[in-house]
Amino acid sequence: MTPLLDLSVIDGWVLVVVVVLGAAGAVTLLAWPGRSWWLRAVPAVTAGTVVVCLLADWLLGSVLRLFPDALPLAVVAWGGAGLWALGLAVAGLWRAPWWRRLLAVLGAALVLLTSVTGINAYYGQYPTIRAVLGVAPDNEVAMAHLPAPVPAPVAPRPGHALRDVWRPPPDLRRAGILVKTPIPAVKAAFGASRPAYVYLPPAYLTPNRPLLPVLVLLHGQPGSPADWVRGGRLSAMMDAYAATHHGLAPVVVMPDTTGGHFANPLCADTRLGAAETYLAEDVPAWIGTNLQIDPSPRHRAVAGSSYGGTCALQLAVRRPQVYPSFVDISGEDEPTLGSRRRTVDEAFGGDERKFAEINAVDVLSRVQLPGSAGILTVGEGDSTGMAQQRKVLEACVRNGLPVHFIEVGGGHNWFAWNAGLVRSLDWLGKRLGITRA
Repeated sequence: MTPLLDLSVIDGWVLVVVVVLGAAGAVTLLAWPGRSWWLRAVPAVTAGTVVVCLLADWLLGSVLRLFPDALPLAVVAWGGAGLWALGLAVAGLWRAPWWRRLLAVLGAALVLLTSVTGINAYYGQYPTIRAVLGVAPDNEVAMAHLPAPVPAPVAPRPGHALRDVWRPPPDLRRAGILVKTPIPAVKAAFGASRPAYVYLPPAYLTPNRPLLPVLVLLHGQPGSPADWVRGGRLSAMMDAYAATHHGLAPVVVMPDTTGGHFANPLCADTRLGAAETYLAEDVPAWIGTNLQIDPSPRHRAVAGSSYGGTCALQLAVRRPQVYPSFVDISGEDEPTLGSRRRTVDEAFGGDERKFAEINAVDVLSRVQLPGSAGILTVGEGDSTGMAQQRKVLEACVRNGLPVHFIEVGGGHNWFAWNAGLVRSLDWLGKRLGITRA
């Protein structure tokens, strides 16, 4: 039986119940006596809601640009439903008896709950009650309990996959653990980075520990290091991979990619912050000092979703000696603050040449990357992301950079991002030396 905290709120019976309650709330709001309610109040609130939604979509998408991706129609519609319910509730409070006011408030609350749940169900950001409440995963341990180094770790042998040279103990754990830890910015002017998450697979927790490869996994914008733990269900994904490979899987490090929930440093060293130095120097240095892993850059990869995918590609082409392997999941064709002009002006002082130095498509037009390779993946329902990823694919092909292009189900949401990483794990396992290439 699934524990209460781990019940899904993005599908299944919980979602059905919430939608039914929302429908009941809408009926309660509409069931008001008098012709004026239907001839004046309902049409006025509905029209006002449409106008406000269009205005908000324009402001968020074209003026404020809190995030680079446009709001999907489904998200705007769910948000509009909540706003509509609020408007009807306010209209219904005018000269109504107390019990009708109470029904109006209750009806609006139910529709608002359904609205928020619908938006979350589209993105898949908080898939369970545990995630919604912010309760730590069962497998999370404190940094103080990070397993200490072992005296004689099993090292990879040239020409052999790690799976061929390491033997799991009889008492191998079925699941890995998560560690929440700060990764300080030492070289980079990156501000107070938020705590990172580190996934350690079952093989890492054994006394005959193998020297495992590392995957640096980047979140999107807006976002936080916890996103791949919650929306990406990273632990379950990597535990499933480890279960079919004798407990072996990459150590996954999920650092702060942006420095703030709505911050957008463009994954570069600009006046907005030194994100590139942090992710390409400070993070690998911390990994090498605090984790007992394979130190070879050949056995290190970077991946990310949306903004994080754009960032993964930038790091791969700008710092190939650090990240020779990458997975770009639903990334953009260039880093952006909303438009090319605004990006160049705000981050690079109007200097187009400086922007071209960090833009992956421009870098691919002039720099060869021998030894590098990657995966581009995007959701079939993500029309904007599909066009952008195909532009990146064309740049990779012209460069001669070996890449795989994978389409998965879903839109610009966690359903596609999770599937994209799952589909990339076999390639990553071979590329990073866990299994035979």
